[in-house]
Amino acid sequence: MSGNHMSDKLHNALICLSALVSRRESERGATATEYALLVALIAVILIGGVGAFGGALNSFFEGLQDTVAGW
Repeated sequence: MSGNHMSDKLHNALICLSALVSRRESERGATATEYALLVALIAVILIGGVGAFGGALNSFFEGLQDTVAGW
């Protein structure tokens, strides 16, 4: 009977290990998704910032061009 008891313990340990591995894999997928969303958010912020700041920067360089052309 003790051999069967040992086999049950080994079986339970393998089930726990399998559950931990599958949980770890699902967390890895969630992490990749979170990073993808973070990269997308950063890209949207950069595009918005360039759009908003681009006009002001263009005006600055046009004024600089006029100043240099007048020298």
